[in-house]
Amino acid sequence: MPSGLVPYFQESLESYRIEFEAGNLGKAWNHLENAHIIGQRYPYTHTYVHWEMLLFGIKVKSYREIIGQIPRLVLGGVKSFVGKVPLGNPGGADVPPLKPFPIKKGIQEIFEKTGIKQ
Repeated sequence: MPSGLVPYFQESLESYRIEFEAGNLGKAWNHLENAHIIGQRYPYTHTYVHWEMLLFGIKVKSYREIIGQIPRLVLGGVKSFVGKVPLGNPGGADVPPLKPFPIKKGIQEIFEKTGIKQ
C-alpha cells in the first residue's frame, strides 16, 4: 500500500473498532467497507480487511457473513496480487464478490489527494 493511503486505511480500521465497541454495528461495518475499498488493490491490506469482516461476522453471529467471507479471505489477496479486483466493491457477503461499484465520493477524494489512480 502506498504510504499516502496508510493513514486513511488505519483511520477507517480505528473508526470501525470505536463504533463496534460503542455498539454502532452499522457505522462500524461502513468503516470496514471503507477500509476494504481503500486497501483492496494491495494483497496484505485486502486480506486483512476480509479477516476483520470474518471476525465481525463471528462476533455478531452472522452465518451469511461468515460463510461469505471465507472465500473472500482466501482469494482476495490473490486477486489483488494479480491486479484483478472489482474497484469500489465494499467486500461484504451481501454483494457479489466480483462486481465493481462506483467509488464513494469521500474515498475517491482520498485517492485524488494521495495521487492514486483508480
